[in-house]
Amino acid sequence: MKKMLVAGLSLVLAFSLAACGEKKEATGASGGKKIMVATDASYAPMESMDKDKIVGFDIDFLAAVMKEAKLEYEVKNTGWDTMLESVKQGTEYQMGISSISITDERKGSYDFSVPYFESTNMILVKEGSPIKTALDLKDKKVAVQGATTADELMTKIMGNGNTNLKKYESNVLAFMELDLGGVDAAVADIAIVREYAKNNPKKKFVTIPDKTNFGAEFYGLAYPKGSDLKAKLDPAIKTVIENGTYAKMYKKWFGEEPNVSVLLNAK
Repeated sequence: MKKMLVAGLSLVLAFSLAACGEKKEATGASGGKKIMVATDASYAPMESMDKDKIVGFDIDFLAAVMKEAKLEYEVKNTGWDTMLESVKQGTEYQMGISSISITDERKGSYDFSVPYFESTNMILVKEGSPIKTALDLKDKKVAVQGATTADELMTKIMGNGNTNLKKYESNVLAFMELDLGGVDAAVADIAIVREYAKNNPKKKFVTIPDKTNFGAEFYGLAYPKGSDLKAKLDPAIKTVIENGTYAKMYKKWFGEEPNVSVLLNAK
């Protein structure tokens, strides 16, 4: 009798939880499904917070692409680690955009759009530093944002498990550690490093490119594996790049013309 009662209560509880757990999909004004997009808004000028609004090159680019594809969407600032995990799961967020480099390792967990931005990593040091190349960082204290290509590159140079490689939740925290003197250098994507140095002239930072040890990378929109969004958005991305829209927003944010042929020929 007790076993039957427990079983009955378990069944009722299961139905109750199932009802409570039903997740309503976000819908757009037209009644269609709204695409939820996650980002880490701490990558100025790619994406950052302006009061309560997310702004940046990636945000303008996404708006143009979604308009071209005729899809409704909403972008939310989730932070880097949360973005990566939630997009991988594909339940709450169906896409991620946040200067996400397309790598072979990440391809195992995500589907990516065609490339939309060429980048590389760059070193940030204080004025007077003897550091000239990435190889000079081998025996130094270096700050990076964890789970980024900067993290991967510096791990290869400095060695796995090297305690002198300091990993932070954001590039801003890594740069702050450099400013405080806790590390000798910071490494991050070129656009982010340049923007931070430009916005903090009194701190007298020096930016160091190293194309020999830091190769070219390409950003892509990240989707859960098997997502149908790639087929919908790849043509829209190509159109935005080809029709001049991309060049206009690139010049707005970076003050120069982009090499669109590199993007269109990238795989």
